[in-house]
Amino acid sequence: MATPGPARRLLVSGNWKMYHDHLAAIRTVSDLGLRLGTDLGGIEISVHPPFTDLRSVQTVVEDRGIPVLLGAQHCHSEDKGAFTGEVSPPMLARLGVSHVLVGHSERRQLFGQTDDQVAATLRAVQRHGMTPIVCVGETEAERAEEATEDRLTAQVTAAFRKLAPERLAALVVAYEPIWAIGTGLTATAEDAQAACAHIRAELAGLAGAEAAEAVRIQYGGSVKPENTAELLSQPDVDGVLVGGASLDAASFAAIVEAAASMGRRR
Repeated sequence: MATPGPARRLLVSGNWKMYHDHLAAIRTVSDLGLRLGTDLGGIEISVHPPFTDLRSVQTVVEDRGIPVLLGAQHCHSEDKGAFTGEVSPPMLARLGVSHVLVGHSERRQLFGQTDDQVAATLRAVQRHGMTPIVCVGETEAERAEEATEDRLTAQVTAAFRKLAPERLAALVVAYEPIWAIGTGLTATAEDAQAACAHIRAELAGLAGAEAAEAVRIQYGGSVKPENTAELLSQPDVDGVLVGGASLDAASFAAIVEAAASMGRRR
């Protein structure tokens, strides 16, 4: 079991999915900026709006000095090409994006993103100086069959098996049990810890204990202000990836404050 410490800063990320046009995005991030306290406990915050909102959010965050990192929800693995409807890593980097979700379950399930594409995309994101947040997690059926660890092992191995230790150490993994995304169901803190500890052990097997200890592992799945502190009290849970609750500035700010209180203790 890993021991939390200052080397792993908590990361709170808000995934807005396909919500908020650019005007709503400006209002939301502006409101968030007003609600965030000055003592954030050393944690990091990222917001991941739809592509059409990125420039608007970037402008507000930079102009007002809001302590939020700009994130994206997806990108292609190629730098350019005839890929209608896609966005490339260098396009995101030029907008000041720092973190990119890679392999979210909705991309895997609804759009057929494969393990090979996830692996190629995370490398492209790193190649352009951004941090991939690589999502892994099991379905309800896999959980019922007690295949959670097998599924996590397969996804982690496929994504990271050819990654150099220093590259692996610099990325973020998000454990998102698919059965808990948008359902109101949440893994218990103990369930989240067990899964995140298993992921870290698999990373250690691939790249060594030192690299694995450096990786931040988030939990995602119906995260709310009420369960944030308990989740983050676990030694291998280094942040949260928030869906619906991040669309409302007041709710997301409350999650940030709960995380900041834990960050001040770690």
